[in-house]
Amino acid sequence: MSAATLTHQDHEDEAAYDLVPDGLDPVPTRPRLLLVGTALAGAGIAVFFAALLGMYLAARHAVITGPQVGDVAPIWFADSSPIPLTPANLALATMLLSCVTMAWAVHAVAHNDRAGAYFALAMTLLFGGAVINATVFIYKAIELPVAGGSTAVAPLFYTLTGAHLALIACAMVFVTVMTLRTLGGEYAGRDREGIVAASLIWYLTTALLVVIWYAVYVTK
Repeated sequence: MSAATLTHQDHEDEAAYDLVPDGLDPVPTRPRLLLVGTALAGAGIAVFFAALLGMYLAARHAVITGPQVGDVAPIWFADSSPIPLTPANLALATMLLSCVTMAWAVHAVAHNDRAGAYFALAMTLLFGGAVINATVFIYKAIELPVAGGSTAVAPLFYTLTGAHLALIACAMVFVTVMTLRTLGGEYAGRDREGIVAASLIWYLTTALLVVIWYAVYVTK
């Protein structure tokens, strides 16, 4: 039937089945509250670690530039508590590799590749656990007593590195929650705010480890 032969009743029937009227205002875009909140939380975390690292470096500088005790130059870490660099390097390399799998997960969710997203998120969590394991190995290797030392090296070392371990654990919980929500079908295609928010925290955690690796493990 051509448009010229449509009756008044046909126009009324067509209007009755028009579920989206022409005059309806477009639905506003949902604000990305989770992403904004994660960014603000990340900024606070960065400031917190900057303060911890500043305290650590200031204390170390005060010790190594202090007066000699007899003929012995002041040192920060005692010879009996050396930091093994190999597990620290492995931890850093593993964390950098986890950033690749995290980016893979975001890309997979964006392209509705659910199987790829699950695998990438699982690998990210596995790498995070490996970093925690490497750090615990460092703790056991140096056998640095928390109390009884002549300097503040032990409290500051454990506070800084322990806070980063806690951040890794929290980031892993965040990634786990986003994985479960992805399994539930909440995130797919363009709506991947949760995965992107988790990736921001993960990238921040990695960046902080790079700084700690150089300031604590390398320069000692």
